[in-house]
Amino acid sequence: MSTAVSAPGKVLLAGGYLVLDRTYTGLVFGLSARIHVLVHDIASSSGVEISEIIVHSPQFQAASWNYGYNLVKERGGVHVTQLQGLPSPLSLSSRVEEESRSELLIARQFGLFVQRSCIIECSSSEGYSAEPSSRNPFVQTALEYALTYISTVLPASQKIEPTKLTILADDSYYSNPPQSTVTPDSRFSDFNVTLKQAHKTGLGSSAALVTAFTGALLSHYLPRSSFDLASTEGKNILHNLAQAAHCAAQGKVGSGFDVAAAVYGTCIYRRFSPSILSSLGEPGSKDFASRVKSVVDNTSTMKHENWDTEISSNSVSVSKGYALVMCDVDCGSETVGMVKKVLEWRKNDPDGSKKLWDALQISNESLASALSSENKEDVTSAFSAVREKIREMGTASGVPIEPAEQTELIDAVTAAVPGVLGGVVPGAGGYDAIVLLAQDDEATVGNINNFLKKWMAEHQNGVVKLLEAKGELEGARLEDVKVYAFIVFENVPRMFQIKHVDGNFLAYPGKIVLSFTPPPNFVALQDIVAV
Repeated sequence: MSTAVSAPGKVLLAGGYLVLDRTYTGLVFGLSARIHVLVHDIASSSGVEISEIIVHSPQFQAASWNYGYNLVKERGGVHVTQLQGLPSPLSLSSRVEEESRSELLIARQFGLFVQRSCIIECSSSEGYSAEPSSRNPFVQTALEYALTYISTVLPASQKIEPTKLTILADDSYYSNPPQSTVTPDSRFSDFNVTLKQAHKTGLGSSAALVTAFTGALLSHYLPRSSFDLASTEGKNILHNLAQAAHCAAQGKVGSGFDVAAAVYGTCIYRRFSPSILSSLGEPGSKDFASRVKSVVDNTSTMKHENWDTEISSNSVSVSKGYALVMCDVDCGSETVGMVKKVLEWRKNDPDGSKKLWDALQISNESLASALSSENKEDVTSAFSAVREKIREMGTASGVPIEPAEQTELIDAVTAAVPGVLGGVVPGAGGYDAIVLLAQDDEATVGNINNFLKKWMAEHQNGVVKLLEAKGELEGARLEDVKVYAFIVFENVPRMFQIKHVDGNFLAYPGKIVLSFTPPPNFVALQDIVAV
């Protein structure tokens, strides 16, 4: 069985800084840029028990993680341990000969998987030993929290079976120029760098990853009667569990607007009280699984542990024919330092900051209402009102929330390009990005691109480019696994062939299939051979 779930990135159009306080709200949009997670069963030989989960991110170098898992005593949940490397196929060759080659032992050892009875076997003329991957806290923490919750829902007699997960990201999450696609017919780029070398564009990749990863595991392991991603209850479960895992991976309880957007899509968001997650404790501790289930299902008898977040996902839209578009400004901002300084200003000037934040909240609400207006002047005025208050906050706190360079850029593109109604520096502000509301047509997009090229040539103070990502209303969703056919990664010293019903072969030298959805004319197990 295979399962695929995707979750969108985010842009906080209005409510930067305010969203940290439950008194105020944030206007957050989901984006068309998505993180995709595929889950596939790993079958094992008869009598062989495997407690292993394999995770790959084939768009990046050295992005492979193997995890062992076991149930902890005293309801401590599921403990996840990263395993180091993979064994050489040469060391397995004698054992493989003794077992039926139609079994999946060799495929499991190589990190492959089966779908619709199509098995790919590999052989090699040289040994293969994977280098130990660096730790990925978001993947490992999401896995630990998801398996822990799953263990509380499944019957005690039902074992969590081994699986393989493939993580794929749309291009807009990274400013690294793609070297090629993962395969010729794939929409997913090969960035040809490690994850540490990748330059993020600030679209909420970690929140989208944790959400899609968690949603895929829940959808794969749990029956529809226990978890249905398409239902309101299912989204609430995913939201609560993803918030807990994301905060644990970060080592702090954030506002959570990015996870909310990943789950529900575009919404007006009021944060949850941090105390809700403070009672969870450490994974593996006594009754950790019980506490996770209570928090996720929102069944605690303690008032301070009940979810109080407010998410309005049906009250925001943009007028027909328009869309939010993202511009990546590759200069960089120290977001953490900016937030710290703004909060210090608020602490030192409680009366002045409250007055300004109250006024900004009103402007943000007016913008949320104006976005769907047919009156273009109302939309432009609403953007201007928000930006004015943002600049006031920047001046008062000494933080460049809307720097002069960004002010000049937004004003210029709004004035020069027909169809652009306005824009803001999103989120915490700074030099990283701008977001514009513009007509959603090729001519306007082309005019924005031409303007940005001219702007860069004249100003020479950073790279500004229009991303493919646009505002999108929908949140996390199940996907058709057929969309992800032929996802492979390169530079592995093996060759395999897959036989068609017409007797011909497809050969893929030096590649391993990570995600294989066979077309109808592919045949079954006995006709797939190793080279």
